[in-house]
This record gives sequence, C-alpha cells and structure tokens, in this order.
Amino acid sequence: MKVSIIGAGYVGLVTGACLARMGNDVLLVESDCGRAEAVRCSKASFYEEGLDELLASVELEADEDCRRIRDSQLIFICVGTPCNHDGEMVLEQVAAAARDISEVLRQRDDYCVVVVKSTVPPGTTEETVIPVLEHSGRKAGRDFGVCMAPEFLREGKAVYDFMNPMRLVIGEYDTRSGNTLLELFRDFKTPVVRSNLRTAEMIKLAANVFLATKISYINEIGNICKKLNIDTYEVARGLAYDDRIGGQFLNAGLGFGGSCLPKDLRALIASARQYGYQPHILEEVQRLNKSQALKPLELLARHIRLNGATVGLLGLAFKPETDDIRDSRAIAITAALLNEGAAVKAYDPMAVENFKKLFPQVAYTTAGDVLESDAVIIVTEWPEFNNLDYGGRIVIDGRRVEKARVARIYEGVCW
Repeated sequence: MKVSIIGAGYVGLVTGACLARMGNDVLLVESDCGRAEAVRCSKASFYEEGLDELLASVELEADEDCRRIRDSQLIFICVGTPCNHDGEMVLEQVAAAARDISEVLRQRDDYCVVVVKSTVPPGTTEETVIPVLEHSGRKAGRDFGVCMAPEFLREGKAVYDFMNPMRLVIGEYDTRSGNTLLELFRDFKTPVVRSNLRTAEMIKLAANVFLATKISYINEIGNICKKLNIDTYEVARGLAYDDRIGGQFLNAGLGFGGSCLPKDLRALIASARQYGYQPHILEEVQRLNKSQALKPLELLARHIRLNGATVGLLGLAFKPETDDIRDSRAIAITAALLNEGAAVKAYDPMAVENFKKLFPQVAYTTAGDVLESDAVIIVTEWPEFNNLDYGGRIVIDGRRVEKARVARIYEGVCW
C-alpha cells in the first residue's frame, strides 16, 4: 500500500521503517530538515536498537513538503504532543498536520484514510482533527476515512514491538475506515481491538498510566519494606506468581521516567480535571514518583555531608539501551545534589551528550572515575554496571545492581 507518515520522530520513523520492511511504499514528511536528511541517508536522528540497520535495508522517501502525500491510501499523523505546565497535551502539531492534510484532500477525489497515531487526549480526533480535515469540503466517512491507532512501543525494543505487537487497537470513525487500516496489518497474528475513536485514545493513556501506577505501587511497598527490613524484591517475586498481578513493572527503585509514562499520566490527570473529576489515585502516583527520585539524597545524607562532597552518578538515561533522558531520574537527582552544594561526576554509555545540554557543570568521565567519588548513586541499570568493583565504596543503589552489594556501605533505595 502507499503510505505517508507526517512526522519522522521516534514513532513516525519506527512506523515508517517497519511498514517499508513489510513491503509498503512509504513517504515520511518531516518539516525538520535535519531529520528529513537523516532519513534520506538511512540514519536515525536518535538511538534505537536495530533501527539504523533496518533503515539501511529498506527504501524510504523523505520530504519536507506535505503536497507529496496526495496519492497515499493511508496518511498517518505521528507528530509530537508535549505537555504544558498544567499537564495538558499541546495539540498544535496535530492540528497543523490535519491542516496540511486538509489542503491535500481538497485536491483529491479518491478515498484515503487519515490515521492519528500520536498520543492524544480522548476526544481529540473527533473534536480537533476531523473538523479541520472537513475544511477541505470533503466529508469524513464518505469521502475519506479516519482512524485512531495508538502505538505501544517500548524504547529500546520499538522495532521488535512494532513487528510483534501484543494487540492492535483500531479506533474507527466507521467500518470502512477500520477495514482499510486493518488491511495494512493483515499478516499480523495478534488480537485486534476495534472501537470508536475516543475509546482507542483512552486505551493508550489507560495502558501507560496503569504501568505507572504499578511502578509507584511497588515503590510504596518498597518504602514500607525498607523500614521493616524486608527484601522488596522477594515480596515482588511472590506477587509475580499471581496471574492477576504478573511480574512486569514490579522492580522497586527510583520510579519511572521517559517520554511516555510521565507525560501520559499528567495528561490523563489534566483531562479528568477538565471534566470535573478529581483523579486521586493518579495524583498520588504522580506525587510518589516525584518524591521517589530524591530518596537517594535522604539515604546519602545519613553517611556523608553533601555540601562539599563529590557524588558520582552511574547512568543518566531514563532506562538502559537508549540515549533518551526525558524525565530521567538523573535530572532531579543532579539538580538536588548541586543545590545541596555537592560536585557531581557522571557516566552513561549513551546519554552523556544529551545530559550535557542540561548540566554542563557536571564532570562527565569514566565509570571507574565515578567510583572514586565520595559516594555513588546508581541511577540506570546498564548491564555493564554489574562488572564494576564497588568494594570500599559508599553506594546508594536505585536499580538493584547485585554486584553493588559488596560496597563498604550499601543502601538500596527501597529494599
């Protein structure tokens, strides 16, 4: 099928590369010239496992001009939806993409389907996207189709997740719209959930917020366990055998970061408030996650005076196998250490260049040099951190790195 994707960021580029691998004719439309040129050179502008190799093996077109999408059967909107200071998602890029598509629809007389893949608040496709598309003079459901197809991609495993989905969620304006999109994924052997548009939008937010809630829950249990001298991970192991609970997202520690869970949690809280509902559980998940990031400083203050000390950070990315620092726990920890008068050394295999933009005053060095600090905080569970010599050190472990337990003074954040 002929597919156009507006937005060559994380979701758009992974989607485009995987659809091209499936044999589709794919055009990526990206207003950022640097990103567009990277696609033309078969390179990603960010790190994602296996993505550069995939880009080198497929044919992808890239253009800065939306007019090229006029012969596409499916047009995906994969642009960013950042949150403002109130947690509400900013939909300017989604509306702009819809306006560009509307101009193209005005010149077409054939049927195509517009697919919103960006994460948006429930009601966005109906209340924002469709009215803009219909400015073309064409009618949704008659002249063109509309779907909402949320993505469920884990950073570091996005290519695998796209090609091996746990489920497909297709929110459809009408049956014809959904059938057209489903044809694109006809070879996937996975459950398909077909719903209306706003239900699909809510499924995406509800899924991520549930995972966020599960993480904050086990951290709350972990904070209690630490006071009772109970190993939280043993508790989690016992919970995991219950099929109703499962073992994923039960790793107690510093909490969650990244581009999805914090943003989607804030957005769902903001959306609930807009409709006059106070989401108390979700607000507490958010509060606990924020406070969890600073637990290492509470523990460290028992052992050293922070003012004038040098504290080393192992890990800056929000999770292993990525260079993404969005909402990384390292950001709050670094800011708090500097505010307390400590000097900070840091090491990360991939995320240093991104972190430097926020904290140029930090000394970026090797893992071995970080261990020479007055104390060390383990922030990201990179596998290589299990190969370091922690003997004689003061270590605050935020990610359960087993080798670190040999430290002279060892404190798990919540175990």
